[in-house]
Amino acid sequence: MKASAFVYPWDVNGDPGAPARIAALGVEQVTLASAYHSTRALTPRHPRHRVVTAEYAAVLYPPGDRWAGRGLRPHPAGRWAPGDAHGEAAGALAAAGLEVHTWVVLAHSSRLGAEHPATSVVNAYGDPYPWAPCIAQPATRSYLAELAAEAAVRPGARGTELESLGWYGLQHLHAHDKISGVGLGEAGQYLMSLCFCPSCRAGYGERGADADELAAAVRAALEPLWRGAADDGGWPAVEGLLGEDGAATTRAWREATARGLQEETVAAVRAAAPEGFQVLLHADPVPYHCGANAGVDPAHILSVADGVVVPCTGGTALLAPFAGHAREGTVLAANLTVVSGMGGSPGTLAADAARARAHGATELRLYHAGLASDADLAAVREALSARWADGPAAGPPGGAGHR
Repeated sequence: MKASAFVYPWDVNGDPGAPARIAALGVEQVTLASAYHSTRALTPRHPRHRVVTAEYAAVLYPPGDRWAGRGLRPHPAGRWAPGDAHGEAAGALAAAGLEVHTWVVLAHSSRLGAEHPATSVVNAYGDPYPWAPCIAQPATRSYLAELAAEAAVRPGARGTELESLGWYGLQHLHAHDKISGVGLGEAGQYLMSLCFCPSCRAGYGERGADADELAAAVRAALEPLWRGAADDGGWPAVEGLLGEDGAATTRAWREATARGLQEETVAAVRAAAPEGFQVLLHADPVPYHCGANAGVDPAHILSVADGVVVPCTGGTALLAPFAGHAREGTVLAANLTVVSGMGGSPGTLAADAARARAHGATELRLYHAGLASDADLAAVREALSARWADGPAAGPPGGAGHR
């Protein structure tokens, strides 16, 4: 199974040993961030720093002339990734024999919400979510598709992975989060993620629902949860709280909106990319789910993109719905956290990879080569070396039998 490690440019730039160290893990590819949200990240091996603070969502290269005069536009990174940080890191990694793919975060940007508040998701109580752009708004959709095309197709990149290409909701690791005091559960999270901005209100109206009445129904449905009622989870719980008609209206609007954005964005990337450029989405097979792994319809998304990257740290169950719709050449990449301090288990990587393969995975994604400790990386090297222990049928990385 081909393996790729996630990497930030600041893991590589200024550390001459980083490219060879990453290649020595046994991965054939790196998924290198080119557009990323705000974060604070450790760099445990870097010779010049130990903590990088990315203060806002930014592109990690100089944005192009296409943004001149545009209201919605990406911002270049500050001191944490100056200049063409992505290009510098990509060149060094390619020189070490690694195939470089871009990693593009889209509908997740607190800076966009701060500078353009009207772009944000607005819940049924009227509270904006500045980290979550509403993907129903035409200007936002156009911005995201164009951002994807530019950030994905960087010089030398062989493909891209598009994260957050769908709805983002309440559940979000924001600065000093204080939202876990009430256990909303899956149904409550869905209700708290419904948007009532003008575009979404119009969308509900097109489906025969009165937006004011729908928002009131959402608030009424949430009231028992605020008082501590149990949320049994799943879509039946949403229908039980909101009613079948209201639930169906919201879901139909959100799924159609997300599908359209995914189609537009992948088409924009393909139009900008060379032939053979691979386009994958970070995805969840439950269409109404929100977040970095966008909820999708497996059959639809595999007819649009070349494949998906699926979260598998907690198990491989999410692979099965995609495997049922895979065709020859479809990429089903199992995303496994290999940072012990972030809940990963690098010591079981070989077994986890075998289970993922048995459930349809064709590739591995390892999160994250820059954040992991030396001990974690040693476990990754051992696990990946085992892929070639059975002889030449599979072939070593870069060998004649390798794909």
